[in-house]
Amino acid sequence: MNWCADQMIEVTLKQPDDFLKVRETLTRIGVASRNENKLYQSCHILHKQGKYYIVHFKELFLLDGKNSDFSENDMQRRNRITKLLSDWGLVDVVIEEMITEVSSVSQIKILPHKEKDDWELIPKYSIGSKKES
Repeated sequence: MNWCADQMIEVTLKQPDDFLKVRETLTRIGVASRNENKLYQSCHILHKQGKYYIVHFKELFLLDGKNSDFSENDMQRRNRITKLLSDWGLVDVVIEEMITEVSSVSQIKILPHKEKDDWELIPKYSIGSKKES
């Protein structure tokens, strides 16, 4: 899949402190390990040049100039997660037409806040920290 930064989903926040709410919520949405209580975070909220974006972790690798196998399925999962955030009133999507292709909700695990402590939440990307390769 050919990818460029223009494909990132721009969102707006209703309140300035919603950034932290969205960031925390995204830690509880992702792909679950089949046999362990591990949840791999799929998307992050990115604040760049005064704008906010919901991005798949593989898009962040691409932004860093690293190799990534960001696929159509990854894009659809990101779109589904963005749509959920919008449905929950946490964000407004700037261009709604960008999130029409969505995955089934069954492809993602949404962990209720009260179950958070029973799971190991694992981000695949850490925004703002430089990791040595």
